[in-house]
Amino acid sequence: MTYNPDLLDKAKRHPEKQKNPDRPAGRKPDWIRVPAPQGKVYAETKEIVRRQKLTTVCEEAGCPNIGECWQQKHATFMIMGEVCTRACAFCNVATGRPDELDKLEPLRVGVATKQMGLKHVVVTSVDRDDLGDGGADHFVKTIQAIRMKSPETTVEILPGDFRGNQSDWDTVINARPDVFNHNLETVPRLYPTIRPGARYFRSLRLLQRVKELDPLSFTKSGLMVGLGETKEEVGQVMDDMRAAGIDFITIGQYLQPTPKHAPVMHWWTPEEFEQLTRMAKNKGFLMVSATPLTRSSHHAGDDFAKLKAAREAQLAKQAAE
Repeated sequence: MTYNPDLLDKAKRHPEKQKNPDRPAGRKPDWIRVPAPQGKVYAETKEIVRRQKLTTVCEEAGCPNIGECWQQKHATFMIMGEVCTRACAFCNVATGRPDELDKLEPLRVGVATKQMGLKHVVVTSVDRDDLGDGGADHFVKTIQAIRMKSPETTVEILPGDFRGNQSDWDTVINARPDVFNHNLETVPRLYPTIRPGARYFRSLRLLQRVKELDPLSFTKSGLMVGLGETKEEVGQVMDDMRAAGIDFITIGQYLQPTPKHAPVMHWWTPEEFEQLTRMAKNKGFLMVSATPLTRSSHHAGDDFAKLKAAREAQLAKQAAE
């Protein structure tokens, strides 16, 4: 499916949120500000995405790091269309009734990965609760197409929860992506208002299942802060993640996409993010990325190399003991 400029109309993107009162975000702190996207390589990346008729979460979710990432020819592909069947209170991806799956999309993702010369690629998706398998087979075909067209590229996926269907989970897990990422997004107390279509322990169980099928696989999950959570609640989520064997945690500041979305309740300072980093490292994560502008796929390639090195160091230490 091609990117649809009409979806820039916020009312069309989020019809279910139009009944919400406007809650302006106010002025962002200085540490949140980023330069406007520009540069030759940024334009080249944009051209490849357009030519292959692909959707990226970089654009759809309004990621603040798009300029930096695209200038480095990094892009996170969002498969299965640009319309999600869920309506999370934080998300800028359009909601509504999606079109049918594009059967050629996996191949185009593979071609784009090759053309962009990606050493590490991240593939996410909208939630497709309208599909019998939630899009599990489409994910597998995309992984296979990337490996066919660009066999040296490592693959990181960021799928939804497939409505808790373990058979669909196993279908995707058995495709053996190099990194299996699934974001918990927020603390359990806020799920009913922030992530009503999901279930906290369902998402946690999905990540635990990855480790059951392949204990040496890399798992990753992310949180947004600024939605009203407490530091103690974030610490409890970290404990839950470690109990599920999650290797890598990312934590970033929530940014309100429009006045109709959930408001920012607190701007976490760089110093507070440093505290979260220390907390996570003390709990035993192999990798921690916690800054105001951290996003799940930001620096994913470099982080994957560090993640592998951390695993090797951990195994060497265990062997020596």
